[in-house]
Amino acid sequence: MPSQGVTHSDLPEVVWHPSPNCGGRRDSVRPDILLIHFTNMSSAEAAVARLCDPVAQVSCHYVIAEDGRLWQLVDEAQRAWHAGQGIWGDVRDINSRSIGIELANNGNHPFPEPQMHMLERLMHGIIARWHIPPERIIGHSDVAPDRKDDPGPHFDWRRLALRGFGIWPEAGRTAELPAFRDLARQVGYGAEFTDADVLAAMRLRWRPWARGPLGAADMAVLADIAALFGVDRGTRGA
Repeated sequence: MPSQGVTHSDLPEVVWHPSPNCGGRRDSVRPDILLIHFTNMSSAEAAVARLCDPVAQVSCHYVIAEDGRLWQLVDEAQRAWHAGQGIWGDVRDINSRSIGIELANNGNHPFPEPQMHMLERLMHGIIARWHIPPERIIGHSDVAPDRKDDPGPHFDWRRLALRGFGIWPEAGRTAELPAFRDLARQVGYGAEFTDADVLAAMRLRWRPWARGPLGAADMAVLADIAALFGVDRGTRGA
């Protein structure tokens, strides 16, 4: 278990495995984003080793294996190095504003039930400790659509949303194609990224089966999420 004074999961299964790759959150901000990744490595143990290697200069707060085993690598109050130069809404330092969770998976298959169950248990505590709203639970591909595709098309975002750990669009709203980038900006996708990258990222979240050019169904998703969960509504800049 983490040593006294470390902000950590209250789950008895958590194994404290500290990474040197961390530091203080800039300007002493509190985390208000929960960012989900997949490891894309041979095993959870291999991912933990890399995330604790000072040469690699990467880390995250938690790693969850396929069978539900859980490691904590960084104090939740500290800044882990997992988001790179990501952007979400008005946030330009994702690492200072987020808690990162890595799931052992290579992106080519569904996430097993023990892993998803542990993720939900872990998220419940994190959300309670830091008051993270559902719309601030996002994927690595959302903040870096030009570079990343994790947690990928097999991650069950709808399941999480139904359990209160995220958001899912409802049917009914429509929007014209020219409104694509404005609605995407309202959802959180940075203006720095291309239309193709943004379309791919939003489909990974809400329409992973979709193919082809931008269409009315894509616009309906963006219109609903923008209307109900505007990214910077009630948040502070960074």
